Formats: sequence, C-alpha cells, structure tokens
Amino acid sequence: MVGKPIVRSFAPALIKVVFVCFTALGTVPAEQAAAPPPSSEGRAAQTDNPAKPAHTWQHFPVYARVEGQPIQTRPPEKSDDRPLFPQQTRAPFHATAPYTVTTLTSTLHAPWSLAFLPDGKILVTEKLPGALRILDQHGVLSRPLSGVAAVSSSPEFGLLDVALDPHFDANHRIFFTFFEWVDKNDSNTYIARARLDEAAGALTEVKVIFRTTPAIPSHGSLAAATKTGGRIAIGPDGNLFVVIGDRDNAGATPWDVAQKLDNDLGKTIRITPEGKPAPGNPFADTPGALPEIWAYGQRSQEGLAFDPATGRLWETEHGPRGGDELNLIEPGKNYGWPVITHGIDYGGLPVGAGITAHDGMEQPVYYWDPVIAPSGLAFYRGDLFPQWKNSIFIGGLAGMLLDRLTLSGDKVVAEEPLLTDLHTRIRDVRVGPDGAVYVLTDSGVGVLTDNTPPTSKLLKLTPK
Repeated sequence: MVGKPIVRSFAPALIKVVFVCFTALGTVPAEQAAAPPPSSEGRAAQTDNPAKPAHTWQHFPVYARVEGQPIQTRPPEKSDDRPLFPQQTRAPFHATAPYTVTTLTSTLHAPWSLAFLPDGKILVTEKLPGALRILDQHGVLSRPLSGVAAVSSSPEFGLLDVALDPHFDANHRIFFTFFEWVDKNDSNTYIARARLDEAAGALTEVKVIFRTTPAIPSHGSLAAATKTGGRIAIGPDGNLFVVIGDRDNAGATPWDVAQKLDNDLGKTIRITPEGKPAPGNPFADTPGALPEIWAYGQRSQEGLAFDPATGRLWETEHGPRGGDELNLIEPGKNYGWPVITHGIDYGGLPVGAGITAHDGMEQPVYYWDPVIAPSGLAFYRGDLFPQWKNSIFIGGLAGMLLDRLTLSGDKVVAEEPLLTDLHTRIRDVRVGPDGAVYVLTDSGVGVLTDNTPPTSKLLKLTPK
C-alpha cells in the first residue's frame, strides 16, 4: 500500500471544487492556475503532479488588524448578500492577549482530533490511514494503538473524532468516529466505543455502536473524505451528540437529503452510549423520521462543542463558496441547507433559489464570506488567559488561522485572527485542563497517501 493515494474516482470533481474555493480566497498565484491547489475543506484531493510539494503555494490569506474594523476586507462571494442582523458577519477586530507557541510534536500524520487523558497525556487521532496515538508529557509519540482495526472489515478506514466517556477514570472508555470502504465505495460516518488499555498500547472491547443511514452515499463520485461530519460532543446526561455531513458532491442544485428526516445526512444526531436513539429526541414520534435526529438542514459540519458556562451546543460548518457558519444547535430546528445559504455554488451560480432566509429556518449566529473552512471549535472559560474569557476558538483550514471570536450573549462582538504567521491549516482546537489552548495543524498537502510526510504539529498556546 506504500504510496497508494487514499482517493478514488471522485478526484476530478473534487479538484474543481477545491480549485474554485482557493481562487476565491485569493491564495492561488496566477502562474500556478493550471495546477490543482490543496483542498480548502481539509479533504484529500488528486493531482496530476503529485511530486509538486505543498510548500510551492506561496500566497496566503491576509487579514486586516485595524482596531474596530473587520479583519476581512475582500467582497463577499455572494454579491447581493447582506447580514440579517448587526455583526452576523465581519465583526470588528480587537487585539487581546500576547501568547507563546510551543510545539509539542511535529511528526503527526494527517491528525484530526485530540482528547486529554487524566494522567496528562494526549490521545490523538490520525485520519488516514486510521490510527490512534498517545503523546506523553515529554513529547514522545506512541506507536499506533493496536485493536483499532477491529471496527472495520475493510483494510482501509479513516478515523475522525475521539472523546472520553464522562466516567473514563472508572471505565477507561472512549468513543470515536470513523468511515471505511465497502465494495470499492465509501461508507458514511460510523460511531464506535472501546476500552483504552494505555499500558498495553491497545484498544479492547471495540464495538461499532451506530451506523448512519444510508450506509453508502448515493453515487460513486462522492469522496470518502468529503463532508463526513464526525465531531462528537457528550451532553451532561452522558448521551452523545454527533454531526453527520450531507455527503453531497456540490453543484447549483445540491442533494436535498439534509432537509429529509428519513436519513442521517446533514443532521445532528443524539444517541445513548449504547448507540440507541436517546430518550426525548424531538422527532421520536414523527412518522417516517429517524428517532436519533436532534437537528437538521446542515451541510459539512467540522466543529461541535458545548459552552461549559451555559450548557448550550454550538456547531461550525462549511458553506459552499462563501457562507461558512457558526450555529447554536437546538432540538428540532432546521438550519436551512440547501434551501438557504449566504454562499454560492463553486461554479459561481446561486445555490437553489439563491435565498438567504426562509420562514422556519434558522440563521447562523455568525458566518464567514469569503470562507475560512472552519474546523474544530472550543470555548474558553479558563483562567490562564483572562482576556480570552467568553471567547470561541475556531480553526480555519482554507483560512489558515485560529479565529478567536468574542461572544456577548448570542452575538459575536469581536474577532481576532491568531497563528496567521504559521501559514498553515488548522484542523482542531481544544482548551486543556491547564487552561492552555492546544491546536492541531493539518498536513496541508494536495494528495493524502499512505506515505504522506508526518509533519503535522500539535501546538500549545500559553501567556507570553
């Protein structure tokens, strides 16, 4: 399997999508317009020139830092777009706390998520090939944990998010999401649980607890790594909230599965630790609806987290060309995709009727246009950075930043771009038990293969 791309026949369509997205960002030099750029959504993309290294892409997003003015100065992709309330987009810049960046490791292979173990070590998922590793307090990265492959009958599968059971100290149980290949096609996103035997470097009692419906996307041009969703947030009652992407392959008339309640695509679902629909879900008594659905009308969700101060659930998702969103997720609500969006299709046409609002459909609390391709999501309520209290941190893949938003109630009142000097894609962000901010960078290469260089980093932000 050495050197074999982890991509299939979907590549030509995906190249078109990511090329348009990067040219929209203004990050592609004109002299390189014939070559496909790295994906804006953190996806694997095929190329006719795999030897061309990612670092040849020399242009990066630029953000303004004028106090009180938006960090984004370029016009929106959707030329007639207007926010529906003040500061729904382009909140004013506000500089806050200086910080120091420490690299904990720089040898990760396409990481996707992390979780903090009680003993101070960090559990990290690597997407493709799917692997779980443990980073100790001295920066030593373990071998891939054994037992992970028990989730799949396929030799090729990808790992996404990982979360500790609230009673991990007693049961050593973790939950994680993954996808696999079935009959040369890609599965939807599945949820598994296992027991972590740290001393043995292994997972035991591995069990797939939930398989999304449908098991396989509708046609073979959909990418295994495209719009999977997969983030996990565990509620105060111990039930799991998981976002599932809509798996559509883009276009001016998208697949409308996110608006239908007979499938899990484009949804937030809520299940028990055993994988059953959780009691009290809003559509449990609705004829024809799947009982695990909590909310619907979503596109390509990359971040999911509870605000520890309020207990409310928030999500980030990729729009098409423009219209990335930050949403407050509430039971039974319809978040509009693909009926409403603040973006346009990658080819430049309106999506559907080209509308941004509709009765009965929720507006994003905040949106980005042009896009940043938001990834992980974390709330800061710690004491290490007093100036960062009431902040949301959001990774940006295409945006190549850690975006810090200041919340006042349900409104975003300030924005600050961080880590932009690294010129790298941010895959995940978490706040540690110590109050520091931990950030995973993405490999950022155009082709994800079995021998993609293991150069992604785990960074730690502390006060300067």
